[in-house]
Amino acid sequence: MNIWTVLHVLFVIACIDLRFTECKTKQDSAFDVGVNDAPEFKESKPVRYLLYNVNPGEGFNLRRDVYIRVANLVKLLNDDEPWALVLPPWGRIYHWQTREISQIKLPWSLFFDLESLRRHIPVLEFEEFLAVSEKPVIDEIYYLQRYKEGWTKWEEKMDILECLEKHGYSKGKDGRWHHWFFGYGDDVYANKFECMSYMGHAGFIKPFLMHNISGSRSVMLDRAETLLHDHFGQKRSWEGRRSMVYAKHLRDIGDNFREKYLGSTDKKDKTVLDDWTKMKKKHGDAKGGPYLAIHLRRKDYLYAHGGEIPSIQLVPKKVKSILKKHKLKKVFIATDAPNEEYEYLKQEFGEKVEVYRFKPTPEEHEKYKDGGVAIIDQWICAHARYFIGSYVSTFSFRIQEEREILGFEPEMTFNRLCNDDSDTCEQPSKWTIKY
Repeated sequence: MNIWTVLHVLFVIACIDLRFTECKTKQDSAFDVGVNDAPEFKESKPVRYLLYNVNPGEGFNLRRDVYIRVANLVKLLNDDEPWALVLPPWGRIYHWQTREISQIKLPWSLFFDLESLRRHIPVLEFEEFLAVSEKPVIDEIYYLQRYKEGWTKWEEKMDILECLEKHGYSKGKDGRWHHWFFGYGDDVYANKFECMSYMGHAGFIKPFLMHNISGSRSVMLDRAETLLHDHFGQKRSWEGRRSMVYAKHLRDIGDNFREKYLGSTDKKDKTVLDDWTKMKKKHGDAKGGPYLAIHLRRKDYLYAHGGEIPSIQLVPKKVKSILKKHKLKKVFIATDAPNEEYEYLKQEFGEKVEVYRFKPTPEEHEKYKDGGVAIIDQWICAHARYFIGSYVSTFSFRIQEEREILGFEPEMTFNRLCNDDSDTCEQPSKWTIKY
């Protein structure tokens, strides 16, 4: 980490710590923004840091949903005292199957615009947290787990109890707790570790964080997917989601592809992106590019949800009527299908329909990893005139959210293909945006 990054982080923390109401920072990012509008506190309090982690088996797009839950917990904490969220580095995710490139210790800035995130809450990269810490230590870690008796009835509760499962933490002879810690395990340790059985929304843990760990500056919640949304689909939830603007370098690649192959630009398509805190699009504001986008899950999805998706042979047949209805002649496909299946689809759509997929150059793949390539696919799908997703796919969910933010009509967004035997299956729930 260079000296200018360290100085920037120290400046951000100083802004939070001193309760500045207009503390501006400038970086090479999508927007010229400052630290979020933290409230003024009655007495000076040092900034505290919340870290979190997620079950290693969870995918990229579910982790983005967990971020919203934890970010809005930090938003609640900042109503009473200054907290900053430390972003867990990305890496070793199940669906990132490219083994020949390094995919650990990946910063959030590789995928998202940090200044946009900071419009919602104060955030730091993990390396930035280490840079401003006196020692590479996390004061306390709480591993969130189920209750041994299960969910016999719903009630919000939490208890420090014995650990019920393998968690990967070990206590050394020095009394310190050691772990992989996102690939930084040789350099980072924790002073305290406990298992906490938890049933409740994210905000339910706020009093515990404020009053039960008063002597600690940094606290980590592992298995944070255990925390439920406080107000899923409501204004605060959407604020967290809207702040998750993709990194400009990824949007630029997607925009160049759209313009070159799909005849799509933001100005023509009415999808110009603005400061999310000021942008309030209505349904129908966005027109979208002159193409239909499909997210088509294959591979392991055939075993998990094979009865809910069409065979590769029937995909063109099911889509052609939609192309005709909306007078479209181009199709963009985001898919994990092998190349031979993609070539088959191109052939079956026929010469009158142009079919495209995004293939990164080796240099782009090495630089932006599987996660960056996935975001480029999602960005292109989000700008289509009409979108068709895959059944209960979080990849599709994130595209649908992006289209809500841009202002598309719900009927042009919340769609999926039915299996071979039906054309009238249940369509996705319409989680429309709230301002």
